[in-house]
Amino acid sequence: MPAEVLQIDQNTEDKRKILNRYRALLRSCAGKLDNADKKLIRKAFNVAMDAHKGVRRKSGEPYILHPLEVAIIVSREIGLGPTSIACALLHDVVEDSEYTLEDIERLFDKTIAKIIDGLTKISFVSDMDISVQAENFRKMLLTISDDIRVILIKLADRLHNMRTMDDMPAHKQLKIASETLYLYAPLAGRLGLYNIKTELEDLSLKYTEPEVYAEIERKLRETKADDTRYLTQFSEKIRELLKNEGLDFTIKYRTKSIYSIRKKMRKQGIPFEEVYDKFAIRIILNSSPEREKADIWRVYSIITSHYKPSPERFRDWISAPKSNGYESLHTTVMGPDGHWIEVQIRSKRMDDIAERGYAAHWKYKEDASSDAHLEKLIEKIRQLLENPESNAVEFVNDFKTNLLSDEIFIFTPKGDLKRLPAGSTPLDFAFEIHTDIGLKTLGAKVNGKLVPLNYKLQSGDQVEIITSEKQKPKEEWLNHVVTSKAKTKIKSSLREEKRVLADQGREILSRKLSYIKIKPTEKVLNRMAQFFKLANTQELFYKVGSKIIDNEDIKEFAKEYNRGFMAYLRKKFGRSDSEDTQIKKTVQTEEDPKILVFGQNDEKLEYRMGKCCNPVPGDSVFGFLSSGSGITVHRYDCPNAITLQSNYANRIIKARWVAEQSGNFTAVLVIKGIDTMGLVNKVTQIISNDMNVNIKAINISGDAGIFSGEITLVVADKMHLTKIIEKLKKVEGVTSVTRK
Repeated sequence: MPAEVLQIDQNTEDKRKILNRYRALLRSCAGKLDNADKKLIRKAFNVAMDAHKGVRRKSGEPYILHPLEVAIIVSREIGLGPTSIACALLHDVVEDSEYTLEDIERLFDKTIAKIIDGLTKISFVSDMDISVQAENFRKMLLTISDDIRVILIKLADRLHNMRTMDDMPAHKQLKIASETLYLYAPLAGRLGLYNIKTELEDLSLKYTEPEVYAEIERKLRETKADDTRYLTQFSEKIRELLKNEGLDFTIKYRTKSIYSIRKKMRKQGIPFEEVYDKFAIRIILNSSPEREKADIWRVYSIITSHYKPSPERFRDWISAPKSNGYESLHTTVMGPDGHWIEVQIRSKRMDDIAERGYAAHWKYKEDASSDAHLEKLIEKIRQLLENPESNAVEFVNDFKTNLLSDEIFIFTPKGDLKRLPAGSTPLDFAFEIHTDIGLKTLGAKVNGKLVPLNYKLQSGDQVEIITSEKQKPKEEWLNHVVTSKAKTKIKSSLREEKRVLADQGREILSRKLSYIKIKPTEKVLNRMAQFFKLANTQELFYKVGSKIIDNEDIKEFAKEYNRGFMAYLRKKFGRSDSEDTQIKKTVQTEEDPKILVFGQNDEKLEYRMGKCCNPVPGDSVFGFLSSGSGITVHRYDCPNAITLQSNYANRIIKARWVAEQSGNFTAVLVIKGIDTMGLVNKVTQIISNDMNVNIKAINISGDAGIFSGEITLVVADKMHLTKIIEKLKKVEGVTSVTRK
């Protein structure tokens, strides 16, 4: 059958749905396609129909509707062309049917086959310790330097999957939502797709914290009419001011996303009612590229002359755009009735790029592939992929730190601007300038003052690096850097230095053993490595070469060797399986109050509490099965929860508390406030005497009249802990008490 004819072999109702969505796809790109483009899309649709024939989704609808919806997102929401639309229709064909990549190349071309290859998941990973999700993410990014469209189509695929997850089992919802929040939402933001980023964040929250999501959504719904009325009135006043100045513009307004409100509540430890800037308006100027910046600053001047701005909330991405090309001016002003309102000011060109990211560059440049922002992103991804020591999970974490975190802007002594991920140090800055400067860094000055190499840089800092030809990288430097470039270069230098020292150590050791009449055979060297509790002989050579193992140490080994004590030492330091089992059992029994059950069958299993979040009875928790350590219990709002659920979903075990039993649990409180006489005594009296709670540790320090600190307590359950928090909040001078 020719490609020009639509091939739909479905019942009448399914056929109607499929035709409707296919027509919606064509409408989404109306006016952009010539006959050859339409023929390509029709052919891709027919191949997808054949591949997914008879297959249905969990919801019961024909599977072909999924690639159709992904293609509509690619066309309408991202703004890509016919090749991307065809690939969106074909994105699951190789993975879910008998079609091969060779078939795709034969039916279409090499470009489409390469994109489909990037979108096809790895079906099997031999090493069980490797995260399949992380391996698939790395595979997808390997294609980015050839074609950015792979990631854009993958984001469209993820968005549609997130929109249609209601029929999935709860554990799959949690896995996909966690993975989305950890990687795909930040990636959408890094590519400038802010609408998609916002929707992915909101949908992720819907499944990771359903009760919180529902509560915020309900409160926004209850106040929607009043909020809309308020924003309309404020916008009309702004409209009047700008019209009087003869400006051509449009105004949009909205309330902040559910996820951004939740993030602010958590970060500041405040309820919904205290989130003060829930409103935002956007002023989009129809100005020419030559006039746009001047018009934006003019609008800013008009608004801030009528409404008081908050200096802390001013953001200038006009003078220094974000690395994804985002340009806008943000300010927060005090509107009528004391409400803070965020005002975003940008041109139509800037707004298109803000909405569609790199895809929008095609509209304003003939060759978007030469876009400088995109080239920098691709170069950074290449640097990450070139790290030979990075496994898939490490790669994903480095990718998130280096490319998906917030940016800071740092100046060289000559005034040149450098972008670095938030949390970067002078060492990261040194390696960003040049590898040789990084390797020879002796110290650093920030804004003219000497600072330690682990000093956290802030946007606007001017950094001067002090170098020395005698300086060499140290192992501890790895704890002082966050950028992948710095880590890779430091590791490479340390590895080379270690190899040179090991070669020297081999010669020194051979000479010294021969001198004391011990032949340096492989067997002797292995026993010597065991004697010093080293992993292998290479470590032994290195320690000798670096003089960590000296003459006296070698003599000690010789004594033991000559007395034949090695067998005795092995026996002494060995341990039988029964002893191991008994010790393990004892430790678990001491730590385990046995009030949690796991899995679908509510099994009682051995476990331990995560030290990172210290769960107590009543917390929403899950179990994580770690190799060699059994089950570790974490709170769902644990700082590590999203990472674990995203990278190791197959190790997550459902957990719930059963009927209350006696038990003691450790919890850590973070307390802040105004430093007053006798405050620590009041706090400890309430905890120890009034609440009869055991304090394991207390660390409170003050500076310039403000105090902060941590208190480690032993509590019975979450209700007990909540009562303590409420009691402490009432102490005069205490402004904040939160759980760590």
